[in-house]
Amino acid sequence: MSRFEGIRVLVTGGNSGIGRATAQAFAAEGAAVAVAARDEARSDIVAAEIESAGGRAVAVRCDVTDEASCRSAVDAVVATLGGLDVLFNNAGVIYRERTAPETTPEEWDHTFAVNVRGTFLMSRLVVPVMIEGGGGVIVNNASYFGLVGGKGTAAYSAAKGAVVLLTKAMALDHARDGIRVNCVCPGSVDTPMLRGEMEEMGGADAVRHRFEDKHPVGRIATPEEVAAAVLYLASAEAAFVTGVALPIDGGLTAQ
Repeated sequence: MSRFEGIRVLVTGGNSGIGRATAQAFAAEGAAVAVAARDEARSDIVAAEIESAGGRAVAVRCDVTDEASCRSAVDAVVATLGGLDVLFNNAGVIYRERTAPETTPEEWDHTFAVNVRGTFLMSRLVVPVMIEGGGGVIVNNASYFGLVGGKGTAAYSAAKGAVVLLTKAMALDHARDGIRVNCVCPGSVDTPMLRGEMEEMGGADAVRHRFEDKHPVGRIATPEEVAAAVLYLASAEAAFVTGVALPIDGGLTAQ
């Protein structure tokens, strides 16, 4: 039997980068996956890719900053899949090369709305569903910036630090409900979002080495490597793991 046979999974930000790779990885191991994002057309493409590969997937529109949109998405997924066992809070946004004085209040609010409010809203709605179903797993996508901070990422570091501690608080709150809550803390990952940042910073060819060289292993991660860690945390093999912030960072936080 596949590792996630019969498991229902919801991935926010599921139509690109780490979310897409994670949705595909869960489906490849037998899970039924809901691909949630604001751009439903792109989510439809990912869901179709999963289905064409023999998996089961549905696309659902979800703006994680909006409570009504989150509720609609969770209700639709529960109605379609019959419940929910795993939530991967992956949707995120970053404004890079911004100190606190250089960050506008609008950028600060948007960073917290997506990264922190989105994680809170989705978890708030999904936890009762999991309790009713006898338990579940939540994995949040934080960042190594949430563990050590980073230059030029004032809002993002603050937001991801909040995600790390929200993860730990929820793990304690819901341990006796049969719900495990962990987060992954990736270093630089080769995603469309990172490539877009590189272009803004002077072009991928010019700045990619800056991202690679800061990792002791000398490269950046693939989305699939982060997905593998998410699947581990969601699996029965991690049944005694909760409240953990797991670096997937090529040694960055060991320095």
